[in-house]
Amino acid sequence: MTTERPPTQPLPVHASSAAAPPEQPDRDWLPRPGAYAAAADHCITELTYRIGPLVTLRRRADVEEVGLTVAPDPAHCLLSLALGGDALGGELLTFVSTAIEPVAGGTRLRVPGSLGTGDASLEPLPATLLLRVVERTGAGLLVVGTARVPYGPLHRTTGFALSRTRPARHLGLLVAAEFTCTS
Repeated sequence: MTTERPPTQPLPVHASSAAAPPEQPDRDWLPRPGAYAAAADHCITELTYRIGPLVTLRRRADVEEVGLTVAPDPAHCLLSLALGGDALGGELLTFVSTAIEPVAGGTRLRVPGSLGTGDASLEPLPATLLLRVVERTGAGLLVVGTARVPYGPLHRTTGFALSRTRPARHLGLLVAAEFTCTS
């Protein structure tokens, strides 16, 4: 008795599997690519003036503009934020990211960027926003996070000035935003 096996034929290829979309890089820590915005009632920003552990002033800032661009290449994702209102004495404070990096398996995001004023002729100050991902869907992202920058270098490089009656060595920025897809 022989144990020969019958010849095998290659499996047929279905037309639907040949036209499969190209694989995306592993970026389950961000929603699908597109432009995202946070409505004014879904975004809270707060400025904290600190001297060491003491808080000398805490005020909510008005959100002038906030946007998130998720690109197919994670290296080209962008987060931008513009604050204004009475809390800033009529000045504009902007944060623009240079990258968005996952931390702790994507449960947190590290967003290095620069903090500046509305005056483009002044040099912005490097700052890092650390965000905790509260909820993530295919078309939305809910985050909360903080950035802390030394007030002296911020004032010298950008000209941004705080109240003289409320001294500070550090400026803290708290951001809570719910981004939804606009495109």
